[in-house]
Amino acid sequence: MTEPTKEYIDNLKKIIEEKDDAKASALLQDLYPADIAELYKDLNLQEAIYLYLLMDGEKAADVLMELDEEDRHKLLRELPNELIAKRFVDNMETDDAVDLMRELDEDQQEEILSHIEDVEQAGDIVDLLKYDEDTAGGLMGTEMIVVNENWSMPKCIDEMRKQAEEMDEIYYVYVVDNEERLKGVLPLQKLITNPSVSKIQHVMKKDPIAVRDSDSIEEVTETIEKYDLVALPVVDSIGRLVGRITIDDVMDEVREQHERDYQLASGISQDVETSDNIFTQTAARLPWLLIGMIGGLSNSVILGGFEANLANSPKMALFIPLIGGTGGNVGIQSSAIVVQGLANNSLKEGEIFPQIMKEGIVSIINASIISLVVFIYNFLMLGDKAITISVSLSLFAVVMFASIFGTVVPLLLDKMKIDPALATGPFITISNDIIGMLIYMFIASALT
Repeated sequence: MTEPTKEYIDNLKKIIEEKDDAKASALLQDLYPADIAELYKDLNLQEAIYLYLLMDGEKAADVLMELDEEDRHKLLRELPNELIAKRFVDNMETDDAVDLMRELDEDQQEEILSHIEDVEQAGDIVDLLKYDEDTAGGLMGTEMIVVNENWSMPKCIDEMRKQAEEMDEIYYVYVVDNEERLKGVLPLQKLITNPSVSKIQHVMKKDPIAVRDSDSIEEVTETIEKYDLVALPVVDSIGRLVGRITIDDVMDEVREQHERDYQLASGISQDVETSDNIFTQTAARLPWLLIGMIGGLSNSVILGGFEANLANSPKMALFIPLIGGTGGNVGIQSSAIVVQGLANNSLKEGEIFPQIMKEGIVSIINASIISLVVFIYNFLMLGDKAITISVSLSLFAVVMFASIFGTVVPLLLDKMKIDPALATGPFITISNDIIGMLIYMFIASALT
């Protein structure tokens, strides 16, 4: 669907106003859930509710999960819990249902669960809610095709038909033993080419790639990416198959993680959206702004301590922005490379020291070139040898410090189990501003 025009929206609103169910249903019939969710941005709450009640349960559930979290909350607040249970949760896969339930308070969760007709599904949701949402168990769903290794191919096909009736998508067929432990994966090609095999275990693919229910989402993402999987089985501590994770779930988590890291790097202390209220946005931004202010005041104190030197050599002040800006930029570049390496697991435990050494060599090259360029410029334009030399030496020292500092800090934070994304942005910039200013003032004061 292309971007809806004003005429399209006006026509839709008119149809809703007239309560023309047939025309409204016809408009929605050929639209994907994501497209319908886009339309909701141009509708008020009552218009959105009207459209929801026209859609079948499965499509309504899909549209609900495509909405922004705030829009979804607004809609759910207007609907009775019984309707939420029977129209939405009953038509969701367990992983989506759990994601929805996590957004609600415990009392509402219990009431919704009490209205779910499928007791087995309700039980699965309760079990999944017990997992930490940052683990494989918190991300997985329970909808999957499972066969026993001792079954014959005809029995396997018959059981698969029964199980598939309750599923929208089939990614893999998982093979378990009598104790429900994961033993292998049955390729669909084997079903076609070996229709009369005596037992599934003879044709299954053994030693399947799997993750533990306690593994982190980062480990899940790395596994799916490494082995090019569209779905990944999840096992418990003794190897029993408990669920599966699909690629779309992982991509959603990766997107959210990237958004969080970007906000942290920008100095926003919590997850916020453009639609959040003023108080929420202020609370997320203000802490780092106050820290930045403290950094600026610290720099003013440092400059105040060298007031006499600045009075004797006013040209020193011309290069204060250059020193601070260069140090901050270098530090952010170095930390960004390390944070990226830690995030995608390309920076291994044994590669930390070589990475620091590599960064040291890179910083020497960058510092030399930057210092030389500034030296030549000041030598030709300024005519003050003392300032020229002090600025160049200061730049060299600041670039070296900022580069090493930007590399080491994320590594230390990672060792301390703190999100290394915190090292980027304001933290690195403020730290380098203060240290860089001290370096510049001491060197300049000694040489001028």
